[in-house]
Amino acid sequence: MANKAAEAIDFGKTGGVVPVVTVDHASRRVLMVAWMNREAFEETVATGRACYFSRSRNRLWRKGEESGNFQVVREIRLDCDEDTLVLAVEQSGDGAACHLGYESCFFRTLDGDEWRAADTRKVDPAKYGPGYGHQKK
Repeated sequence: MANKAAEAIDFGKTGGVVPVVTVDHASRRVLMVAWMNREAFEETVATGRACYFSRSRNRLWRKGEESGNFQVVREIRLDCDEDTLVLAVEQSGDGAACHLGYESCFFRTLDGDEWRAADTRKVDPAKYGPGYGHQKK
């Protein structure tokens, strides 16, 4: 099934990857935006767990592989241009999709000309060890 479904996705338009908007299945809140290549898509379909492609690490990124905050996929949607996906997921573990410990990566709101945290952090990411998350450049 994944092979046939993957054929409909235009991975070539953006260099072999497509953007993926991940939302909470129940609330539809946007949790994160990531990338998938064909291999990540096929693994996601085969396992029922979100697998993305990390452009910074140049490898598959199985959501929750370090933190236990994996995502069970309940629905996958493809946009009209066939080059963007939406995953509706159940977020597991500590309930944090964001590597900074928030439910959503979109936890900041613009207040005047400054960004302020609008959500409460669910977990301190230090819990997962010093190498967890995105490394500073």
